[in-house]
Amino acid sequence: MKIHIGPKTVIHPHPVLIIATYSKEGNANMMNAAWGGICCSDPPAVAVALREATLTYHNIIASEAFTVNIPSVDHVREADYAGIASGHEIDKFHVTGLTPVKSEVVNAPYIKEFPFALECKLLKSVKIGLHTQFIGEIIDVIADEDVLNEKGWPSIEKTRAILYGSFGSRAYYSVGENVGKAFSIGKELQG
Repeated sequence: MKIHIGPKTVIHPHPVLIIATYSKEGNANMMNAAWGGICCSDPPAVAVALREATLTYHNIIASEAFTVNIPSVDHVREADYAGIASGHEIDKFHVTGLTPVKSEVVNAPYIKEFPFALECKLLKSVKIGLHTQFIGEIIDVIADEDVLNEKGWPSIEKTRAILYGSFGSRAYYSVGENVGKAFSIGKELQG
């Protein structure tokens, strides 16, 4: 039997996305923003939802650019810190020891130690309520060569991305096993 639990901000799992930006003064900042994902294929775009209270919100408004960095299990501690510390008060790159690298295509840094990043220019922002959804056109994807598969795409197994389980667990999880080939396993149900 299904139980009604009311309107909640829950989808399992959430990707862990580290959004990196520059301030007006050129200072690099990062934040953990689990509320986001791909939102369009043409143009290729990603959306992230941020509160106005965050430094990242104001940096995106000012620079009209951001990167979406995908951390691996090797950096779960640093990814968590990026979500609990305030960029208004502290230099998160300095504390974590992570390295901001200036993007060649947008006015934002990417994180050197993370397997790959989406380099985005701000396409649109939509104020929804407490959060504003920033939609970024993906100008380029930059990846470590050793995490690419035979087709040149970031491999889930090689990037070893982490997921966030909100709504009760408030924990990070590693990506699990391959349970079937997409656009293929469902064909077994076709007559």
